[in-house]
Amino acid sequence: MRQESVEQYAAALKAGQKYYKDAVSRGEYPYPPALDDILKNVPVAGYAELGLVDIPMDRVAGTVSVGRVAALAGNLMPLLPANSEFGAKWINLCDAHLEEGIREPVRCYEYMGRFYILEGNKRCSVLKSFGAPTVQGKVTRVVPRYSEDHDVQVYYEFMRFYELSGLYGVDFRHRGSYDRLQAALGFEPDHVWTEEEQRSFQAGYANFLAAFAKIRDPARDVTPAEALLVWLGVFSFAEIKTLPPSELTKKLTVLWPDVLAQADRDAIALETEPSGREKNLLQRLLAVGRGEHINIAFLYAFAPERSVWTLSHDRGREYLEQQLGESADIRVYTALDHDFDAALERAVAEGAELIFATTGAMIGACRRAAAAHPGVKILNCALSQPYTGVRMYYSRIHECKFITGAIAGAMADNDLVGYVANYPIFGSIASINAFALGARLSNPRARVLLRWSCLPGDPAAELKERGVKVISNREASGPEGLSRGFELGTYLREENGVLTPLATPCWNWGKMYERIVHSVFTGAWAELSRSRAVNYWWGLDSGVVDVEFSPSLPDGVCSLGWILKDGIIRGDISPFRTRITDQDGTERCDGLRDLAPEEIMTMDWLCGNVEGSIPAFEELLPMSREIVRLLGVYRRMIPPEKEGERQL
Repeated sequence: MRQESVEQYAAALKAGQKYYKDAVSRGEYPYPPALDDILKNVPVAGYAELGLVDIPMDRVAGTVSVGRVAALAGNLMPLLPANSEFGAKWINLCDAHLEEGIREPVRCYEYMGRFYILEGNKRCSVLKSFGAPTVQGKVTRVVPRYSEDHDVQVYYEFMRFYELSGLYGVDFRHRGSYDRLQAALGFEPDHVWTEEEQRSFQAGYANFLAAFAKIRDPARDVTPAEALLVWLGVFSFAEIKTLPPSELTKKLTVLWPDVLAQADRDAIALETEPSGREKNLLQRLLAVGRGEHINIAFLYAFAPERSVWTLSHDRGREYLEQQLGESADIRVYTALDHDFDAALERAVAEGAELIFATTGAMIGACRRAAAAHPGVKILNCALSQPYTGVRMYYSRIHECKFITGAIAGAMADNDLVGYVANYPIFGSIASINAFALGARLSNPRARVLLRWSCLPGDPAAELKERGVKVISNREASGPEGLSRGFELGTYLREENGVLTPLATPCWNWGKMYERIVHSVFTGAWAELSRSRAVNYWWGLDSGVVDVEFSPSLPDGVCSLGWILKDGIIRGDISPFRTRITDQDGTERCDGLRDLAPEEIMTMDWLCGNVEGSIPAFEELLPMSREIVRLLGVYRRMIPPEKEGERQL
């Protein structure tokens, strides 16, 4: 046994000396960091005794005081020769470990999730040399003072998670992630884990860590816990415990592009216009001539007669059928009771090769279907989503809102313009602001009174009480919206109560569907990077959206609308290429540049000439919360709700 201990020390010494040499060659500190140094000039809120903790060995970062570091390298392996006092004590501890195991816990401090040894450095070093995954220790937590520092805020969320779970080793870098994990596992926000749930999680997480280690790229900054959250958005935790290691690794590999995309916002490839239109059209015709055929499925949340939104997509489907003729078989699947998973599986079982899911609420089901059927092309109608297995498509409807805003400002004889918005989701705030800027363009005195259909009350009635005569409401499902006879687009409330349409933004989804199908026929679909999430975001220049002008518009106002429309299509006019200040007076654009697409999509502020606010999640009608939770501009700040049954 003594000889084995001596040999163990020699191997540990070699590892320590190598670490020391490599660190020095890189110009790095070769010893373990000392907590005393780290806490210099760091405000501390207090200390908390945690009692006995099974400390993950990879969380042991260093020592408490500088005086104890010289005997150890930064990897906690020894640096002194075996015949030194330190070496002799280390070897004696190794004897004890081989004979009966090291049982006395170390004494240490924990700060920001890392442990610093006060007593027991040699015990920890011996255990680590044998590859022990944990070391038992009596732990005192050093609590940093709460501040605006992002890392400190995340750590405070970890401390709350630790109170519930009693677990170390689960690392997140973004606020809200610990709450999301609690919800993804099917727990209430304040659920305290039982010992059985702790053991179940640790057993499954160990399997997940093994799969993660096989496929991770050290150059990409992703934590295992972040990857686990992506997994739980598609698969269950139970599968982690039951799948064979090879199958677990295979499934995680399928999700890996999504893991990277969520860690790196630059991983979204934003397609702002169709590419190679003329070439695609010619090649599509040639493809049809060769007898190529595609099976397409449309997935609806409601029947078209019940939803203007679904109706707009159904108009697009009808257009697509006319354009493709016999080269495509197109079927519609309406999800009964919003069971999107079942509808998707039915579509795939019946041969669908390309699926258009027409509302953002379907994104979870789309991700699961994409993981289960990687050969099927799936698109979801939503904006700014970092999922590589499902492509997103949406339109720059704010360009149309800018034009109708200019018309509204010109027609508002009392300088008041109403705007009824649907949900505070990606893209909708850009539409509000674009409309307000358009109104300011034609009427510098114009004030936009913002109301929300997702809140209790009657927005149109409220605006009428304020004396508002010109109001912008929801878009039309197609160009026929002007003649529908009810409140669509921007309209004027006459003195006698009659509603006169002025201009209506309308969706022409068929144009987008046609060009996406063309890209599949021509191979352009495959040319887009498979390692990045693809978001199609097309505007007026693509024909996907349009503005219909009413014959009742005064000639000058109608001419203004056509000038703005033509300018946007040609790229000479941009709604946000102007000086913009928000409601707080903060300058958002100096007018000398265009706002970047990401700035437009993720707007969470309102222009200075808007009277109103973005509603908080708690204010929304219950029926509106699901879509806002998925696509809301403040979605990461919404406390998550538990997702299904407990998984541990």
